[in-house]
Amino acid sequence: MPGIPELLVVLLIVVLLFGTTKIKSLGNDLGSAIKGFRNAIGNEDDKAKLLADEAKPTDTVSTKISLDSPETVETKKDN
Repeated sequence: MPGIPELLVVLLIVVLLFGTTKIKSLGNDLGSAIKGFRNAIGNEDDKAKLLADEAKPTDTVSTKISLDSPETVETKKDN
């Protein structure tokens, strides 16, 4: 099992090879990828809720009386 001095040597070599800007860019890219993944997982839950709401049948239909009138009429659906 590597100790702390060996890990520090490896870290120093990585910094010398890639540079601090490349490592910082890599960290930012990794962070945004994780954030996007978490958002995608959260959106799957939202999509499931929306699909469940859309699957519920409605009993009434709203239609406008005329284009000029803001009144609506609700009627029962005939199945």
